[in-house]
Formats: sequence, structure tokens, C-alpha cells
Amino acid sequence: MDKDRVYLDKSEVPKQWYNIMADMPKLPAPPISPATGKPVAPEELLAIFPPALLEQEMTDKRWIDIPDEVREIISLWRPSPLIRARRLEKALGTPAKIYYKYEGLSPAGSHKTNTAVAQAYYNKEAGIKRLTTETGAGQWGSALSFSCAQFGMECRVYMVKVSYFQKPYRKAFMKMFGAEIFPSPSELTNAGREALKRNPDMPGSLGLAISEAVEEAAGRKDTNYALGSVLNHVCLHQTVIGLEAQKQFAKIGAYPDMIFASCGGGSNFAGIAFPFVLDKMNGKNVTAVAVEPASCPTLTKGIYTYDYGDVAKLTPIMQMYTLGHDFEPPAIHSGGLRYHGESPLVSALYNQGLITAQSVPQLEVFNSALMFAKEEGVVPAPESSHAIAATIKEALKCKESGEAKTLLFCLSGHGHFDMMSYEAFTDGKLEDYAYPEAAIAESLKHLPEVK
Repeated sequence: MDKDRVYLDKSEVPKQWYNIMADMPKLPAPPISPATGKPVAPEELLAIFPPALLEQEMTDKRWIDIPDEVREIISLWRPSPLIRARRLEKALGTPAKIYYKYEGLSPAGSHKTNTAVAQAYYNKEAGIKRLTTETGAGQWGSALSFSCAQFGMECRVYMVKVSYFQKPYRKAFMKMFGAEIFPSPSELTNAGREALKRNPDMPGSLGLAISEAVEEAAGRKDTNYALGSVLNHVCLHQTVIGLEAQKQFAKIGAYPDMIFASCGGGSNFAGIAFPFVLDKMNGKNVTAVAVEPASCPTLTKGIYTYDYGDVAKLTPIMQMYTLGHDFEPPAIHSGGLRYHGESPLVSALYNQGLITAQSVPQLEVFNSALMFAKEEGVVPAPESSHAIAATIKEALKCKESGEAKTLLFCLSGHGHFDMMSYEAFTDGKLEDYAYPEAAIAESLKHLPEVK
């Protein structure tokens, strides 16, 4: 057996998703309705979500069956390979063994398609004809546009304005599958118009794009909203990544000491880490590390409290690590990680000490990405490169200590649509930006009061 490239048969695509809520020592507090100030009633969310996804959001059932129609479509690219980065190991001179789970083989080029297909399926089953969503770097919008096309549904995407202009080929991809794309903030919604009044040159944020998409979905009976990260059911759908990785390591008689994944809203991290966190809760010695940008350090500099998931305060108020819902992240070239909050499940695990987190600056991320591309021949997405940077840092620690740790990271997507970002880096136009503590403190003054 080739232990450097580990493949599974198509029949080994997981038949069930793993729900970590069945095993957590303590669940996050329930989401609060912005309208009533009380725990959200399911009927309040039926305006934007189908019943099946709401059930997945709230259930404590450990294993959830993957519908045959969903499994058939994701089998176009799943199982994804587990690859040992031997050339990177050699370049670093480390005794560590470095593996990566490569999610860039999906039609949209990232892990996002794992949940997009499921969400489109459940909405179609509920009779919904249109989906609205937000997208940062464009990976989620690409994934949902592809998935809506599979089920004959319309798709409208509010794309964070700075990424709308940074990522022209992401827009082209979405249009190829029939989606409509608008830069956010836009003139199409009250949330967008209010933001433009405050700052006509606002670069946008995921929190604001969410507001626009939710506002439109709530106003139309034929339309629902789909979210690419953060929520419990999104994290659930992504666990196919970690479940496959466990099978692949078992095939070669190995197991990771540490797992790294980039973390913005949390779905990529949850996808690879949650099945291994279950192992940790059952006594395995494994450390899962969520890696975020130094310019948007939600876990490492945010606080654990209740906050809105969007700027316009339309979404439920969730218990999570947050930098404040009106936090305006800088226009870094990792748009998919520019979110003020964090998945309630990831937040709770971090708060309970079951996972760890670290932040890395932008220049280190791009330096690591170039090294990986040159050694391994894969151009990684800037978001994914946060995990690469943290893995390289740990591998160099192993070089100093002589430890031969087994390191796993999730290469959550390719960077073929991110050439403008790489060109800016190689031309010396990028710089590091650490968000000022004073600015974070100011944003945190505006948190909701929850009794």
C-alpha cells in the first residue's frame, strides 16, 4: 500500500454525519430571538430554513443519515485523498510527518460543497425555489451556485465588496452555474442601503452580507437562506472530512498528534477536527488547533458571550467568541476568514479546553503558501494557507526538539482563483495588520444585553 497517498473507495464515502452535540461535556447556551429576547422558537426560523435543517441544528442524535441523493452528488469528488507532504518535510528538515487532507477536488474547489449540496437538497425537498446567501472569498458562493444547479434552484449571492473586485473569476464561476452576484453592501436591501449611508466606501464584511441575504429570504415565501459556516448543521455536514481521514490513517497504521485547520466561521475546522475531538474525549492524545488571521482574531482576542451573527441584527443572538457584530475587518486577502464571530460549537469546545487556537499574520501565511506550492505542486487558497503556516511552525519546533510528531492539516481549497492575491504578495504590496486592541474593545461595547 502507498502510505504517501491514501485513497478510499467510493463505497467508503461516509453514510452518516457525526454530530458532536451528542458527546460534548456542555452544550452552548440556546440562541436568543432578537424579536422576543427569549430562546428562539423553531417556527421563527422556518421563514428562512427548511424543517430538516432546523432539526439537524438542534438534535443531540450522534449519527445522522446522509440522503442517498446527497451522497451520490458528493461522490463526484469524495472520498478526498490524504497525502503525505514528503517534499515539504525535506525542505523544512523536520522529523515530523506532515499529512494533508485535500478538499480542493470538489467542483467549487473547496470543502464548502460538502454542505452546499446537502442544504440545496433539503430546501428543494421542502418546496423552496430560490436560495440567498453571502460569500467572502467566493468559495461558498461557488459551492452553493453549483449545488442549486444540481436541483434546478435559483441562487442569489451577496459577495463582500472587497472580494467582489479581488476575485473576478469566482464571480464568473458562479454565473456559469446560473447564480446572480451582487457586491455587498448593495442598494437591494435596507441593511445594504443603511451601511452605504454610513460609509459609501465600506469594503463590506461577512456579517453585513449575511444581513442582506437574510433580509431578502425573510421577505419571500419562495426563498430560503443558506449559510456556509458557523451553524451546527453546517459543521455537521463537513464531518465527512474527518471521518474519511480517520479511515485513511487506520489503513496505514498511523494517527495524528496534532490537527490544524483554518478557522473563520468554523466549518472547515469542525469538518476535520470534530471526529478526532470525539477520540480526544474518549482518551486519545490528539490536539486540534483552529488557525485564524491576526487581523481577525476571533478566538484568540474575542470574548465568549452572546452576540448577533450579522450587522443588521436580523439573525438569532448566539453564544460564541466574538469581536462584536459591527466589527469591520480589514481588507485582507483571505476573505473567507473575515468574520467577527465563531461557530457556537467550536466556541464551546475552545472554552471547555478541548481544542486550541492560534493566529498568524498575513505575510507568514503567504510565505508558507508559496513554499508549499513550490514543494508540493498545489496552489493553496489563502484561507487554507493559515493551516499550512501553523503546521510549518509546528514542524520547525519538531526540528528543534527532535520529536517525530504526525501532523495533519486540512487543505480546504485550491487557490486557482486567488492569483490577484498572490500577485499582490509577490509584488510586495501586502502587509501585516494586527487589529488594534482599542478598536476591538470599542466594537465589543455594542454587544446585546441578554438576561
